[in-house]
Amino acid sequence: MLPGSLPLYTGGELSGLEIAYRVAGARGAPVVAALGGISAGRNVFSLQPESPGWWEEAVGPGRALDTDRYRVIGIDFLGGSHRTTGPQPGEPFPTISAFDQAQVLVALLDHLGIERLQASVGASYGGMVTLALAQVHAERVRHAVVLSAAHRTHPMSTAWRSVQRAIVRYALSHGEGARGLVLARALAMATYRSAREFEERFSGDAVRTPEGFRFPVEAYLLARGESYAAHYRPEAFVCLSESIDLHRVEPGEIHVPTTLVAVEEDQLVPVADMRQLRDRLGGNCRLVEISSLYGHDAFLKETDVLRDVFAQALD
Repeated sequence: MLPGSLPLYTGGELSGLEIAYRVAGARGAPVVAALGGISAGRNVFSLQPESPGWWEEAVGPGRALDTDRYRVIGIDFLGGSHRTTGPQPGEPFPTISAFDQAQVLVALLDHLGIERLQASVGASYGGMVTLALAQVHAERVRHAVVLSAAHRTHPMSTAWRSVQRAIVRYALSHGEGARGLVLARALAMATYRSAREFEERFSGDAVRTPEGFRFPVEAYLLARGESYAAHYRPEAFVCLSESIDLHRVEPGEIHVPTTLVAVEEDQLVPVADMRQLRDRLGGNCRLVEISSLYGHDAFLKETDVLRDVFAQALD
């Protein structure tokens, strides 16, 4: 439990915070925080084969982020659906920002006696938290590695997420929060990958059913939504989805050496925004631009690219 209270960026405070985390990797090695999207958590890579982590393909012994060389911290985000403090059904919960997540991470570093991270490696929402950390706590991190996140959220991305939140809120108001989350997640999945991947995987013919035609992509989207809703609370989804769209940092106030990774096919974070961030950052910056079938989810799949990026950024 975090002692005292946490002042929140948008006002108010939270007290009695529970922070769930995991530290694994080479003892005594430089420490790296690995932060992912809003559904990612403390289990970055597996310690047992039966429980894979959310970044299993990129993090672990001998992988792109090599846990034989680095000690890796993963956390459950504040306001999420895992074991760190978050919203509960029918109970009010305050607005959470990426700056609040950065404060939680710093409190955890203090608790663990870690003076400075070798790097914070953040993808998607985790990239936003990494940028917030670099802006307000530069003394606690040597390098920032940011994948598919910019200094702001793009209005088109906010448009998609606002519809997702509206679906969940409507469903919650009718006692069907889980079903609303299925549909919201299904819609979100259509924004995570590229048009090219959908063309390759789902261009088959529709099938007639008693309820109407079913298109090949529908089963995939709904299956992903149902899987997500089985382990994530709708209230937490709304909380952290809103946190994404509140994201703003001041690039000129970030002086930590930074590596950015932008994906040409990313529908949520345009390459133009990443270039603008590079140009406005107050410190040294390297921008790596890649093309990937996986769009915004490239950080989960493009392990060869990540190996090169991490090798240059962390050494």
